[in-house]
Amino acid sequence: MREITVATVQMKPELGNAENNLVKMSDFVSKIASQQKVDLIIFPELITSGYELGVKFTELAQRVPGPAINLMAQRAADAGVYIAFGLASKEKVESILYNSAVLVGPEGELLGSYNKVHLKGEERMAFREGFKMPVIDTGEIGKIGLMLGWDLAFPEVARCLTLEGAELICVLANWETTNIDEWKTYVRSRAYENTVYVAAANRVGDDVTMNFGGESMIVGPRGKVLASLEPDAETKKSSEGFCVARIDLDEVRRYREEFQTLQARQPTVYRPVVKRY
Repeated sequence: MREITVATVQMKPELGNAENNLVKMSDFVSKIASQQKVDLIIFPELITSGYELGVKFTELAQRVPGPAINLMAQRAADAGVYIAFGLASKEKVESILYNSAVLVGPEGELLGSYNKVHLKGEERMAFREGFKMPVIDTGEIGKIGLMLGWDLAFPEVARCLTLEGAELICVLANWETTNIDEWKTYVRSRAYENTVYVAAANRVGDDVTMNFGGESMIVGPRGKVLASLEPDAETKKSSEGFCVARIDLDEVRRYREEFQTLQARQPTVYRPVVKRY
């Protein structure tokens, strides 16, 4: 058995205030790690800055690695955990910005990063789309794929990560309340159709015009929700918090072999479809 403990955090970042957001993230790491043994903590998309910043992203975007990553890597080392979180990043040419996700490890090292492929709405005005979907082999906690926000709506992203060996896909999102039913459906679908664990962290709260729906969850390779953060029964609103689940990565291989999820693909039939891309 290869059991690990995963936590997904939903929090409300303060728009444009990276310093305060990093303090809040650090507090979450300390709180979670003090309550139970945990291996991986996942934060939402653009959690260091907030979402509706427009051209101000140029002021807050950081290099990879940079100050925010170095700080969270230190927090990861202090707590002995892996941490995945989202931020606005920039290349050497500072006009090139990306909506990024990074994974840091318990030795205080940057293990990998991903730049969002599917940009939505005004994101296209601030960010350049990514072109790689890496899978990070951590050794200790398996092979991890990262995706951001709207990537979740495209089955190809999760399938590409799965075919590259991902056993756990981390979804870092800013998914709106009005579309929260889509969020819940997509998270379970990506886990089920690929026979993979999906740990999805969605933010809460308001920015300028948008409200974000939370309902973060951890889903098993047969689509079963193992842990989730439900909205308040009376107000129907989601609040800050985290959920934790103990998962066995060996179940990914076992279920794939039992149900032939990937093995039963028909390349001859798919070939004409693939050519269209």
